[in-house]
Amino acid sequence: MKHIPLAERLRPRTLEEFVGQDHLLGPNKILHSLLSRGTLPSLILWGPPGCGKTTLARLLAKMVDANFVSFSAVLSGIAELRTIIQEAKETKKMGGPRTVLFVDEIHRFNKAQQDAFLPHVESGLITLIGATTENPSFEIISPLLSRCQVLTLDRLDRKALSQLVERAIHDRERGLGKLELSIEPDAMELLVEKADGDARSLLNFLELSAELAVSQVPDGKGAVITLETVEEAIQQRLLRYDKDGEEHFNLISAFHKSLRGSDPDAALYWLARMLAAGEDPHYVARRMVRFASEDVGNADPQALSVALNALSAFDFLGKPEGELALAQAALYLATAPKSNAIYVAYGEAVADVKKFGTLPVPLHIRNAPTKLMKDLGYGKGYKYAHDYRDAITDQEHMPSELRNRIYYRPTARGYEKIIKDRLDKWRKILAKRKAIKSG
Repeated sequence: MKHIPLAERLRPRTLEEFVGQDHLLGPNKILHSLLSRGTLPSLILWGPPGCGKTTLARLLAKMVDANFVSFSAVLSGIAELRTIIQEAKETKKMGGPRTVLFVDEIHRFNKAQQDAFLPHVESGLITLIGATTENPSFEIISPLLSRCQVLTLDRLDRKALSQLVERAIHDRERGLGKLELSIEPDAMELLVEKADGDARSLLNFLELSAELAVSQVPDGKGAVITLETVEEAIQQRLLRYDKDGEEHFNLISAFHKSLRGSDPDAALYWLARMLAAGEDPHYVARRMVRFASEDVGNADPQALSVALNALSAFDFLGKPEGELALAQAALYLATAPKSNAIYVAYGEAVADVKKFGTLPVPLHIRNAPTKLMKDLGYGKGYKYAHDYRDAITDQEHMPSELRNRIYYRPTARGYEKIIKDRLDKWRKILAKRKAIKSG
């Protein structure tokens, strides 16, 4: 079994081993209720990679004693489907078990190919279970969709992923238990974070981490998976500057810091130094465009336009006339009010994206162009801002894990003070409405 990937070895053999998707498999939930009655309708399993669609399909077929046939929309076509259908007919004629046909990535089939399933699903010859990462409303033809129950699977949460790591490390039969490994808490945290809700990625990262850890101990037993081991396994490399270009980076650093320090004379000097040394004017202009957002931001929204216009003017005039436009932009940026609130806010948002992964969009602010999506609750309860006083509502637009998170904290400098006052006013209005509603 050693040559079989860990993710495949640990594939659950029973529903009790299956982690996650409690909204489908928990007591009194849809699949639990169906299986308790021994029934299994045709299904479309819709969910992100690594959430258990294939495994769940196998287990469902096993629970109803069906003959499970796997079929890939990537590797197979209509000819293979005809063979499967013929075998299902023969099995049925001989009184054998019903056939559950699992179609992986069913969204890759075109309309004509999907049509081929219809008569056999309708007649009950096969029970179709299709797996897709794409929205069935757009990717599955309506006649087929109407004959299948659509079940939405969620990305695995941190608890479920941590449970999988623990199982993999301690399982002596199918996992890594014989290696007597241990894992540091921060290493576990990084594994879970980088897996981003995908069990397959998690176990692939863990398997490589284990191999690296074991290679560091003489007898291969009792190794510890550390944070450094996991970083190596997922190839998290720190970027390095080319030291041959040190002076290049020294000059642009001096220019940038002079702009940030509101020193127009130093900024002009370093600009002249770079251009005289043959620096690419476009590189300098791009750095000023970046600076306009990073260090000036909404303290002077006009700064971004000035920087972009300088780049256009240089391209229009060329050298040396166009260099004056770059000098004008540098002086404007150096003397503009400063705010890094946008830079900080975006950095915090990116950090949350990396930490929490692909959190689902709240149902009430999802787009709902199809009946299926409306039936699933998309757009339900949405509050149209223009219908409310001041065009603001107390509606939550963040995923529940990030409720009440604030990234943007405008300063009291330049135009940003107006933004700050506006946000403060809105928050007071909403707080007052909340107090009235609760009081």
